[in-house]
Amino acid sequence: MGTPAEKQNSSPSLLKKFWMEKKNRVLTLLTGIFLAAYFIPFQSERVSAALQESFLMLAEYAREHVLLCLVPAFFIAGAVMVFLNQQAVIRYLGPDAPKPLAYGVASVSGTILAVCSCTVLPLFKGIYRKGAGIGPAVAFLYSGPAINILAIVLTAKVLGLQLGVARAVGAILFSILIGLSMHLIYRKEDATRVTNGAMFSYQDNEDEGRSLGQNALYMLSMIGILVFINWAPAGGSLEVWDFIYRSKYIITAVFAVALIYMLVRWFNRSELGNWVVATRDFAVQILPLLFGGVLVAGFLLGRPGHMAIIPESWIAALVGGNSIGANLAAAVVGALMYFATLTEVPIMQGLLGAGMGNGPALALLLAGPSLSLPNLLVIGGELGLKKTLTYAGLVVVFSTIVGVMYGNLIL
Repeated sequence: MGTPAEKQNSSPSLLKKFWMEKKNRVLTLLTGIFLAAYFIPFQSERVSAALQESFLMLAEYAREHVLLCLVPAFFIAGAVMVFLNQQAVIRYLGPDAPKPLAYGVASVSGTILAVCSCTVLPLFKGIYRKGAGIGPAVAFLYSGPAINILAIVLTAKVLGLQLGVARAVGAILFSILIGLSMHLIYRKEDATRVTNGAMFSYQDNEDEGRSLGQNALYMLSMIGILVFINWAPAGGSLEVWDFIYRSKYIITAVFAVALIYMLVRWFNRSELGNWVVATRDFAVQILPLLFGGVLVAGFLLGRPGHMAIIPESWIAALVGGNSIGANLAAAVVGALMYFATLTEVPIMQGLLGAGMGNGPALALLLAGPSLSLPNLLVIGGELGLKKTLTYAGLVVVFSTIVGVMYGNLIL
C-alpha cells in the first residue's frame, strides 16, 4: 500500500513516465518517416504509381465504405457500449456461457450483418468490451465478412457450384473452430478480463424505463439501416434479392423513421449524449488505423488491375497449382489484401484464369474477406499483438489445410 504522501510523490513520476513514453513513440514515428523519405526512390515510376494507387484506394474506400458502412457501425457499437446489458452479454457470450449458445449467437449475428472486414470491427470491439468472451467475439469477427450469403451465391454462380459450397461450409466451420481455438488458448486470461469490472468504460442504463423489447427494437432499427443501405444487387440470380435491392432506400427510410421516433420518445438527453460520446470514441480509435492500413495495402498490392509495388504477376505465380506452398501463399495474400464486399469474386475469376489452382482459390476466399491489413491493425489495438497474430495465424493455417484438401479432391 503506501501513505498518502507516498502516493502524491509517485503521481508526478508516473505522469513524467507517461509523457516520456509518448515522446518516444512520436520520435520513433518521425524516425520512420525520415528513413522512408530518405531511402524510398520516389522518382521511380513504379513507386510513384504505387503511391498514387494507395491514395486512390483510400479515396475509393472513403466513398464506398465510410458513410454508409462505418458510420452506422460506429453508432451501433456505441449503443452496445452504453445501452446493452453487460450481464446479458456475459451470460450469452461470455467465456463461461454454454458453447452451442455462445457460438451459435455469435456466428448467426455475424451472418445476418454480412459486412466487410472493416465494418465489422466497431461491432466486434463493442461486444468484446461489453464482456463477450474472446472465443464468441472472434467467431462474430470472422463470420460477419466471411459468411456473406450473396458473396457465396455469386461464388457458386461465377466460379462454380463446388467452390461456392466449399466456401460456405468452410466459412461456417471456421467461425466456430477459430473462436473455440482462441477460447482454449486464452481461457484463463479471458476469464480474468471479464471479472475485472474496471475495464468497462460505460455503465448499463438498466433503470431508464425502457423494456427489453424497446431496447431490442432500437438496436434492430440501426442494424436494419446498416444492412439494407448496403444491400448489393445479385445480378438477376436471385429475383427476391434484387427486388430488395431496388427497394433498399425505401426500406432504409422506414428503419430511419422508426429510429428517430424511438430516440425522441424513449431516450433522454443524457443518454443520447453518452451514446454520441461512445460513438465518437470508437471512430477516433478505429479510423486512423483503418486509413493508415488502407494506404499501406494500396501501396503494396493496389486495386485489382492496377500497378503497385508488388506486381500481380508475382501473386499469380505464387498461387499456381495446388501445392502446400501455393495454398499458404494464397492464404497469406488474402490475410493482407483488402477486399471490398463482393470484389473477391471477380478477383478470383481473374486469378483462376491466370493459372491459380482450385485449392489456393478456396484458401484465399476463406482468409481474404475476413482479414486485411487495415483490419489486423485495428484488431491489434484491441486484442494486442500476441492475440492478433494468433487469430491471423489460425485463419491462415486453417485456410491452407482446407485449401490443400480441396485441391487434392477437385482436380
